[in-house]
Amino acid sequence: MKLSVSEINIINQANAIIDRKVKLGDAIIDTIQAMNLLRPRIALLEYEVFMVVFLDSQHKVIAIEEMFRGSISSASVYPREVAKAVLMHNAVAVIFAHNHPSGQTDPSLADKDITHALMNALSLFDVRVLDHFIFGAGPTVSMAERGML
Repeated sequence: MKLSVSEINIINQANAIIDRKVKLGDAIIDTIQAMNLLRPRIALLEYEVFMVVFLDSQHKVIAIEEMFRGSISSASVYPREVAKAVLMHNAVAVIFAHNHPSGQTDPSLADKDITHALMNALSLFDVRVLDHFIFGAGPTVSMAERGML
């Protein structure tokens, strides 16, 4: 799905509105708020990205970073690099998100495996993984709501 210039401009405007609504320092209080924060940044991209929301002890947003960028069908995610970023931001909790440009939002075996590998790595630093969202053309999947974390 190729986006037109006007569609990209609309997405950028939506991102600006969301940035004003949920900004650094605001607390993430529920799944819907977290999804709304991330959806415009990631859902319609034509390549796969893996993002991390870094949170403090009150689940206030410290930073949001695109950690990895891949192809139309995959992105390599490295737990070591995520752990380094978590420690750099002094985060105590994180939310992961990635997109499936194919539109299919059901978690793949690779999605489940990397989520658990990241959870195991971050548990060594007492960092909690609150959720992992998968965005695409279908309904957004929350791995936490599906009991996968």
